[in-house]
Amino acid sequence: MSHVFEYALLRAVPRQDRGEFMNVGVLLYCSAVDFLRCKTHVDEDRLRALDPRIDLELLHDSLKLWCGACDGSTEAQVRETSLGQRFRWLTAPRSTLLQTSPTHTGRTTSPERDLDRLWRTLVLPPE
Repeated sequence: MSHVFEYALLRAVPRQDRGEFMNVGVLLYCSAVDFLRCKTHVDEDRLRALDPRIDLELLHDSLKLWCGACDGSTEAQVRETSLGQRFRWLTAPRSTLLQTSPTHTGRTTSPERDLDRLWRTLVLPPE
């Protein structure tokens, strides 16, 4: 049986004034099967090409917190909210180093498999 899912890309935006970004992860939420996960990959050399002074430690820490909010491993209060509330909170517009794309939808029989497919297609550098 297939279910509707929503996803958003995680984007590193080293300098908001320039508006340049690089995809560094994907969030996938499927309410029908209580699934909210993220998968990330940071290509540090490509990010340094956008901004040699990027704070990569802050980016890695932020990604860890976001993924923790998805899987519930964080100690933050967001853990006490529903998965849908967490997804909406994570995908809310912000002007920080880590931002999300608009939310997109699809259908899936395996959220884990589609998370991996989106990560390989939209986050990992082209081969």
